[in-house]
Amino acid sequence: MRIERTSLPGTLVLVPDRHGDARGFFSESWSRGRLEQAGIDIDFVQDNHSLSGRVGTLRGLHFQAPPHAQAKLVRCGRGRLFDVAVDIRRGSPSFGCWVGVELSFENGRQLLVPEGFAHGFVTLEPDTEIVYKCSDHYAPDCDAGIAWDDPNLGIGWPLSSTPVLSEKDARAPRLHEIDSPFSYEGPLPWERPA
Repeated sequence: MRIERTSLPGTLVLVPDRHGDARGFFSESWSRGRLEQAGIDIDFVQDNHSLSGRVGTLRGLHFQAPPHAQAKLVRCGRGRLFDVAVDIRRGSPSFGCWVGVELSFENGRQLLVPEGFAHGFVTLEPDTEIVYKCSDHYAPDCDAGIAWDDPNLGIGWPLSSTPVLSEKDARAPRLHEIDSPFSYEGPLPWERPA
């Protein structure tokens, strides 16, 4: 597995090796041991699977507040999507900054979204499936979000028309309208020099 840094400190792209032949391929999409070797010690406790039928379906930007904050490891099971993480840790040098990565069945890339980051995606093909691991269970009382189109974030969503949104996402507040429950406590372990 190849691990790549992104332009947003804390987020990583994981690219599992694919071993293929005439039958198809095999890929180890997650390995606790391999990630621990890279300084990433996240205990995932839940897997989620989502299907979006229409191109331009946008979900996010979501996060869970402490004590049920979630790190996520996101991949595309079918189709193609543009996946986004936004740093919402108060005091972070990259507070309000974002990174976007195209994830697809074809490229096999995964985005690691740490606690303290909001997450969202938009589908680029019909019937796109997103599969992701979470480091804590879903907790409705800790569920929150920020506006996908917050002009202060300036996210470059690859949209050709108005996105398909849930009512909750359509009325989410802007980042400056919330009191972020996360604060910056220094670089994450995998960002520190070895």
